[in-house]
Amino acid sequence: MLTLIRGGRVIDPAHGRDGIGEVWVEGDRIIAAPESRTPDHVIDATGMVVMAGAIDVHSHIAGGNVVLSRLLLPELHVNELGDPNRPFGSACGSAAQTGRLYARMGYTTVIEPALPPSAALATHLELEDVPFIDRGALTVMGNDDQLLALLRAGESRTAVRDLTAQTLALSRGLGLKVINAGGAAAFKENVRTFDLDDEVPSYGLTSRRILTALLDAHEAVGVPHPLHVHCNNLGAPGAFETMIETMRTAEGRPIHFAHAQFYAYAAHAAGGISSAAETLCEALAAHPNVTLDVGQVVFGQTCTISLDILRQFSARGAADPKKWIIVDGDAEGGGLVPFNYKRGSVFNALQFMIGLELFLLSPDPWRVLLTTDHPNGGPFTAYPRLIHLLMDKEERTRELANLPSKAVARCGLSAIAREFTLAEVAIMTRAAPARLLGLADRGHLAPGAKADIAVYRDQADRTAMFSVAALVLKDGETIVREGAVAAVHRGRTLTLAPQADAAMTRRTETYLQDRFGRGLDSFRVPEAAFARDVFAPQPCRV
Repeated sequence: MLTLIRGGRVIDPAHGRDGIGEVWVEGDRIIAAPESRTPDHVIDATGMVVMAGAIDVHSHIAGGNVVLSRLLLPELHVNELGDPNRPFGSACGSAAQTGRLYARMGYTTVIEPALPPSAALATHLELEDVPFIDRGALTVMGNDDQLLALLRAGESRTAVRDLTAQTLALSRGLGLKVINAGGAAAFKENVRTFDLDDEVPSYGLTSRRILTALLDAHEAVGVPHPLHVHCNNLGAPGAFETMIETMRTAEGRPIHFAHAQFYAYAAHAAGGISSAAETLCEALAAHPNVTLDVGQVVFGQTCTISLDILRQFSARGAADPKKWIIVDGDAEGGGLVPFNYKRGSVFNALQFMIGLELFLLSPDPWRVLLTTDHPNGGPFTAYPRLIHLLMDKEERTRELANLPSKAVARCGLSAIAREFTLAEVAIMTRAAPARLLGLADRGHLAPGAKADIAVYRDQADRTAMFSVAALVLKDGETIVREGAVAAVHRGRTLTLAPQADAAMTRRTETYLQDRFGRGLDSFRVPEAAFARDVFAPQPCRV
């Protein structure tokens, strides 16, 4: 079917487009305007804004820890069933609810950032249950024994590259993630603080050495998305210094930092923290190879979920309500700590303001992306409100009036006059995430792109505007109309398929049989796990 969207303000920063215009769709693709054809269907977008479907690069929506969060907080499942704007149970939504809530906001692709190789099949099966949107996941390395043993033995870069490619191929990840490199391995030997140059007992490896090895391997394998890094010292005063030193460690290679807000803390002389957002943004400007997502905090009840078992164990005393789960399992393990971000708390208010400060001080909207690290900083359904605050200085001023004055004084947010434009919103939620993930077929509205399109009523109330899309097309099919489901769309899981070295495959088979009594077939994610074909943005060969 040939569809014409006409009369709307078309915003496509990837191609410098911002003005009243047309978008033509045929099948599941955007096409150039045909010369002598009449559309089968015309969508009148007068008074509306037309953008590509939005993309979330970091949202915990599937996997074992997500399931555990639902079991940990059953009371939230009951209390919030009636609120259509919150994910099921606040902490994490059911698969169906997650897809629906993303789609109604105009999101069409979401990336799960924590795919443990030992639990890859279960995670992918749950991702397949998320409707409406396309999904992908980032394979986690950095604490697994096989990798650390290779590094301890001083094996070649080629061996580490081969293991990395094989792990990606077996787990069917779309990218590579490292979480507090070596930190979980150190935790298992009773280490409770772990900085960039601290050593993992038994391995004699520093976090910096592990991270550098994975940067090398990532580059050698040719993964499109930069190494996705969760640094050491998350949430600690002075953590900004760790992030800046990690930037230097990359030595100009592409690197992406997850949930940077949780590192933008300086120790305050009177106790607690103050904002280090300005210092981090200066470092970002000095390192053009670096991108980050913010991990914005929003107020309310949630559940923090992380494979950074060391930091989650340290945070268990702050659990609200007073219950938590720590899983000291294979490689990373994991931790779940409920948390309630409160407006009256100086620390929580600073977290909220620091995130906004990172956005507004950022030197380049192409390199600073919108996330809440769902559910760690809060639910992804907060995105429309956050966009409103970024676009409207007066709205921010009203928000700050309700926060503790001590917190406001320790942060520079109140003095920032910058207001995001709609084009900048389209960059950080569409064009930049697509470019970062290596997804050349989305995030823009040029001919050849997937027909993933969001149409919004242009309203001064940006919260209302971005909360409920007037129309959402996924693969050319209308799936949302005025915020309501128009058609159930299955979506697909996006993966890479690098070739694995045969010699490393044999070594890993032996390793797994010796360690677990089971071989590669017990850990491999088979093709049958996916309802659709794998995605290959570019050849990925060792």
